[in-house]
Amino acid sequence: MRQFTDSEALSGIVHEALGAEARVVGVDRLRGGSKKGVYRVHTSGSHAASVIVYSWAENENFWPTAEAIDPAHPFAPASGLAPFLAAQRRLDGLGVRVPGVLLADDSRRRYPADVAVVEDVAGGTLEALLKTAPARASHALSELAAMLDVMHQQHSQHYGRVDVLERGDKASGDSCEQLVLERSTEDLAEAAERDPSIGSAAASLHDRLQELATRVAPRTQHGLIHGELGPDHVLVDASGHPVLIDIEGLMFFDVEWEHVFLQLRFGDQYPALSRPGLDPARLDLYMLAMRLSLVAGPLRLLDGDFPHRTVMQEIAEHNAKEALALLVS
Repeated sequence: MRQFTDSEALSGIVHEALGAEARVVGVDRLRGGSKKGVYRVHTSGSHAASVIVYSWAENENFWPTAEAIDPAHPFAPASGLAPFLAAQRRLDGLGVRVPGVLLADDSRRRYPADVAVVEDVAGGTLEALLKTAPARASHALSELAAMLDVMHQQHSQHYGRVDVLERGDKASGDSCEQLVLERSTEDLAEAAERDPSIGSAAASLHDRLQELATRVAPRTQHGLIHGELGPDHVLVDASGHPVLIDIEGLMFFDVEWEHVFLQLRFGDQYPALSRPGLDPARLDLYMLAMRLSLVAGPLRLLDGDFPHRTVMQEIAEHNAKEALALLVS
């Protein structure tokens, strides 16, 4: 049975972030995180009625232990205080709104894991707002599109997570499209073992991936992307402005990878975020690769004790059907 943190364990870092007069009066563990714990901590005696605490404790990570992978690989698990802070600095410097950091601590002196205390953006997610207040959500969506333009127009000859590039390391691989092809081939093999519908079409899917990859022309510049930007990873503050969260995977990569994920997650709202000039060949390859990833990943997560199992199973089943549909499109 996993043991998560509590108000007593969080008191020390909250005092350090807000001052000794701050008192923890309640703690809510927020749903959704699979790699880190996310807690809303309610306080009294301070200027903030609540803050958010990120905990990268080993016990908060629901993903099964993977085989050894190069930590500099763009698709290596993006989790931890270092990638979070690197992403926060980069986005804040661009004027892209992210929660302000009140405290970042990897000393383990007050808390037994790497931890960050950030401002609580209490307006809810864009995902919820799209359902409950479409007009207000439309304004936030327009601002989000402008934020993405700023990000995607940041260019680098090198691809990789910003924390990797900041420390002078080089991401592995020869090109973005080659990395995606390699990952999708692995995802296909894994999905084929777990999902009979994918297994029966594995050879055709493999051939389709190879065919799509041959159509992609070389590229020498890459844009700054979030990497996993759905409406659940966008908060909307009290003034209606979007705020990006779950930013640890921020990297320079093909912007088409971002746009494929945006298309999947925003659905009918995606046209507000779409932009001209995207490479159709990359979009085709990355769409099939993303579908296969969204079969293999959720099913892998279900090997462990992740609690929200029905949702993960539904994601895998939906994307298996969509992947197979791409064979005849």
